[in-house]
Amino acid sequence: MEYKLLGTELTPSYLASLSKKDRELLCAELRDKILNTVSHNGGHLGSNLGAVELTVSLLSVFDYTKDKIVFDVGHQSYSYKLLTGRFDRFDTLRQQDGISGFPRRSESPYDVFDTGHSSTSISAALGMARARDLKGGKEYVIAVIGDGAMTGGLAYEALNDLGHSKGTKMIVILNDNEMSIDKNVGGMSKYLKQLRISSGYLSAKKNTESFLNKIPVLGKGIIAIIMGIKKLIRFFVYGKSHSMFEDLGLRYYGPIDGHDTEGLIKAFNAVKDLNVPVLMHIVTKKGKGYEFAERNPSDYHGVGPFDIETGVKKSNKISYTGAFSGAMLEQAAKNKNVVGICAAMAVGTGMDAFSYKYPSRFFDCGIAEEHCVTMAGGMATAGMIPIVAIYSSFLQRAYDQILHDVCYMNNHVVFAIDRAGFVGNDGHTHNGIHDISYLNSMPGMTVLSPRDYTDLKICFDQAVNKIEGPVAIRYPRGASPYEEEGALYKDPELMYKPHIVSDEGDDYVLITTGLYGKVCDNAARILSEKGYKGRVICLTVLKPLNTSDIMDAIGNSRYVFTGEEGILSGGFGESLKLELTRAGYTGRVDNFAIEDQMIRAGTVQQQLQRAGLDAQSVSSRIEAVITEAVK
Repeated sequence: MEYKLLGTELTPSYLASLSKKDRELLCAELRDKILNTVSHNGGHLGSNLGAVELTVSLLSVFDYTKDKIVFDVGHQSYSYKLLTGRFDRFDTLRQQDGISGFPRRSESPYDVFDTGHSSTSISAALGMARARDLKGGKEYVIAVIGDGAMTGGLAYEALNDLGHSKGTKMIVILNDNEMSIDKNVGGMSKYLKQLRISSGYLSAKKNTESFLNKIPVLGKGIIAIIMGIKKLIRFFVYGKSHSMFEDLGLRYYGPIDGHDTEGLIKAFNAVKDLNVPVLMHIVTKKGKGYEFAERNPSDYHGVGPFDIETGVKKSNKISYTGAFSGAMLEQAAKNKNVVGICAAMAVGTGMDAFSYKYPSRFFDCGIAEEHCVTMAGGMATAGMIPIVAIYSSFLQRAYDQILHDVCYMNNHVVFAIDRAGFVGNDGHTHNGIHDISYLNSMPGMTVLSPRDYTDLKICFDQAVNKIEGPVAIRYPRGASPYEEEGALYKDPELMYKPHIVSDEGDDYVLITTGLYGKVCDNAARILSEKGYKGRVICLTVLKPLNTSDIMDAIGNSRYVFTGEEGILSGGFGESLKLELTRAGYTGRVDNFAIEDQMIRAGTVQQQLQRAGLDAQSVSSRIEAVITEAVK
């Protein structure tokens, strides 16, 4: 498509002046640009295609250079980026040093809050609105939140606070597309569905109230009568006299067609100057304008590069997630007390196969990681064996629940931690690099890091049947490179011992874990070619450490190095260094891990290089230490 509007200077005043025909053209151009860029780079497609008209209408009413627009999660911000001066750089979307797939303050002054995790927008926007009021500002503050994010508890904490702030002028836009990543679940989903199909109720407009208020004496009485009629209509339509949002203290408007730009503009203009918190319920279609995404929105939430004509092709290649899924089914068949829990990510975590076969034992809690973990703790006290499958970066949100509601009671909960380590183009908010560190601090927690699929299967069997108390199994995104080489071990008892992967000499020992072992294998090959002969050891159990056997495996080497795809502070390397010192090891121990830095979007290899953790960097660092010692 040849762009006539995109790429020009789309100032707020110009966007406001567009005709209906021009807005339709702009929406078509946005969809074309998003679709072509995501098909080449990968990214979040369905949610962005669904939010095109909403974003165009929003920026036709509000001034993005002054007003504060906070996008929840950020899955729907591509149109906003294209309309706020980033068209020329948009082809770099999700690439190293390119445009982020999420709002980033460091990228543009028009991105007012960094996002990437769910349910934060209302809290952040309320903070901005209160700061504005304290400073005497006049800017509008708008939070754009999806219905999936409304299953997160943080959103309700914010709504409760916002509703209490009767005089706080702020707009919450509920972008209701009936989806998060998987199909929405829970009471909120059912409630919104009821509102969507009950479109007979329309909120009274601000102008009507203003007009009636000007009528001497009778005005307020007429308003009271109208509001009474509205309550009566609601009672017959909804079965109650107030919407849930109005019960919380917000003025509710909707449902509104999210693909009617002119209707949206009228609605925004009608509510923008109300001096009360407002919630606008806007209904959109995820994947709008691209048939494949409209038919299968879950498959087009987050995608890799694909062919536009044929759509996304699913890979038949097994992955760590697939290996977990198979192990989960195997254990569930043997033990009826095994139950599955996830946070709106059944497909992404591989829990979907379990949900189909054992629907009564599967619980999708929505985007509510804290609730997932505490509920699992409760189930464990009643004799069930909960398997909680959550991505590493999202499990961070439940730190206190893991500590307080699982570990302090030594509850037998198994955490299946997917996407551990670097994840690539989603960037720093989605990297799973903190789990080892915070899990190491948990009393009674066993931490496992399998290297291959057989290793993962054995870990899962031991976690369910042998290990007492809480257990965490962390594994990366994607496929294992080890399958053609054969399993590291097949005897379950060997899981608890250090595995000597290669042994050429005592010049150094490199101790690693999980998939990162492949990087260390390659680093050892580079060193071997330079004449440095060492030993590579892989650990499956990171907590508690088997220090005695590790000391035996180190042997006579005076140089020990640890490598991990996680942060340095509190990582397994630091823990091992302390344990070796306590055990009497007098040689040098260096830890290779991610230091105090944010590793932004790029390929996983680029992220490793940026952290100084790729094979070439590791080999160079080891060589430098040995060379310096010889001098």
